Amino acid sequence: MEGLIQQKIRSFTGLLAWKAGHKLVIDTYKYTEKFPNKEIFGLTNQIRRCVVSITSNIAEGFSRGSIKDKANFYNIALGSLTELQNQILIAKDVKYLAKEEFDILAEQTVEVSKLIHGLKKFNYIKK
Repeated sequence: MEGLIQQKIRSFTGLLAWKAGHKLVIDTYKYTEKFPNKEIFGLTNQIRRCVVSITSNIAEGFSRGSIKDKANFYNIALGSLTELQNQILIAKDVKYLAKEEFDILAEQTVEVSKLIHGLKKFNYIKK
């Protein structure tokens, strides 16, 4: 890490995992806006609750003091992310999401997953 300048992140909003997750939230809301009204309390609601859970758990994990607590919330975020991956597959298969929209969201979920795994690894290394 020689020559690498590290800044202390003071807020969860400074985490790359949260930033990528937040973009995923915004895009997910944009794409689910076009879902049929009959799904407002079904798949639309489920997808939105799930995607918000990802960034919420990243934020909560950031504020926790112990590695174990942090890892627990980051693991919950990963679980919500996997749930979202399943739900967007369903949305694509029932033709609520266009292939292009699905591809964008699917790619974002992979990126967020990698960043959360990196965040977990970093927290184990730094202690």
